[in-house]
Amino acid sequence: MRYFPAEFEPQSFVQLIFPHPQSDWAPYLEEARSTFVNIANAVARYEPCLIVCDDVEVVKGYFSDQTNLIFVPYQSDDTWARDCSALTVIDEEEDEPLLLDFTFTGWGGKFDASRDNAMSAALALVYGARMEKIDLILEGGGVESNGAGSLLVTSECLLNPNRNAHLSKTQTEAILKKEFGVEQILWLNHGYLAGDDTDSHIDTLARFIDTDTIMYVKCDDTEDEHYEALKKMEEELMELRDMEGEPFNLIALPMCSPAYYDGERLPATYANFLIVNDAVLLPVYNDPHDAEAIEICRKAFKGRDIVPIDCSVLIRQHGSLHCVTMQFPEEVSIRI
Repeated sequence: MRYFPAEFEPQSFVQLIFPHPQSDWAPYLEEARSTFVNIANAVARYEPCLIVCDDVEVVKGYFSDQTNLIFVPYQSDDTWARDCSALTVIDEEEDEPLLLDFTFTGWGGKFDASRDNAMSAALALVYGARMEKIDLILEGGGVESNGAGSLLVTSECLLNPNRNAHLSKTQTEAILKKEFGVEQILWLNHGYLAGDDTDSHIDTLARFIDTDTIMYVKCDDTEDEHYEALKKMEEELMELRDMEGEPFNLIALPMCSPAYYDGERLPATYANFLIVNDAVLLPVYNDPHDAEAIEICRKAFKGRDIVPIDCSVLIRQHGSLHCVTMQFPEEVSIRI
């Protein structure tokens, strides 16, 4: 049997991939690096942060205090650690963690991702855990575990023909249940964000904050292009049931005001937060709704600090805070 830990469970470390000059961050590299430094420093206040980078000595120079920071060299394509990093399950028979290395294709072949896809295997000796290659195209941002048998996903992403076109919904469910050891797959068929390259990753829309509570994006502006889809998503969330047949508690996050860069609407979302030990790192965007999102999270995440981090630069590349991080549960250690 396998167990897929939820993000809100105890962690060992968080992994980041630092922006480099050959990545798409090049036009505003220093702005991007500043944001990644802020994220790494915030993580390091609560647990170790493993920073994957092209030039260790150069990247170390961005940090005046390297406490709880570990640097490892690797030349990546990009920096979306959430989607190209291994996902951790606990092999309960062996009583040990198992890293699942799924195939990453740059969100259905949209971008070159060969080096990102090879990253986990290349860094296998860094992790104190066994790794297994899984023949399935899947990104970490596409799955949400509640740690109690349920996996929350979107059909737009996991059933998209640009991922695993040879698999039916039933076959996909069977693989997910087997690999993650979950008992039910909760499908959302509605909800999207303009400017999102991921085909509606669940971590941009709805998140488990404990075993029976889902925090999600709600749009109240009937004139906004997202209103109808997010309203239908909310209705779907209300119909979902846990393994005991009980409805989930729902907490709505505000929709960000429309944000644009080079004439394109960006996928700004407060749902792309990262839960770490004793804290939640919350992306903010110099938006009028920032304060409301912060206050909602303060009330919902009792016992955790809420750490707002300006992620205005990240959404220029169509992702945010959760997208550039990957947490590893306490059973995994770093071998450096």
